[in-house]
Amino acid sequence: MKTLKLILTFLFGIFMIYGGVNHFIKPEMYAPFIPDFLPNQFTNYLFGVLEIVCGVAVFIPPFRGWATLGVLAMMLIFLPLHVWDVFREKPAIGKHEWALVRLPVQFLFIAWAWFISRK
Repeated sequence: MKTLKLILTFLFGIFMIYGGVNHFIKPEMYAPFIPDFLPNQFTNYLFGVLEIVCGVAVFIPPFRGWATLGVLAMMLIFLPLHVWDVFREKPAIGKHEWALVRLPVQFLFIAWAWFISRK
């Protein structure tokens, strides 16, 4: 079980780093998710940096717990945006089918972060 958790931890870190880097490579992909009352570009890059920092910190055992709790907090912050996306006429993610798939994936990442954060 310890080996499985370590593998899942490293995969999680890789996903977070990839997601964070993607905020800089494809900012237009994240723009529709950002509420109008927030500065779009700043918010996008801020969360990109946070995802990269947390993703890297997952690989450093003394910081792993805090990093995964940070990702868990971000995923909980993003959750209402993904729920809202399911019910939009034109989902930010593109198609309703994708929005319906993305929502359970959000719950998967929340559970994954929680699992890794537990000692």
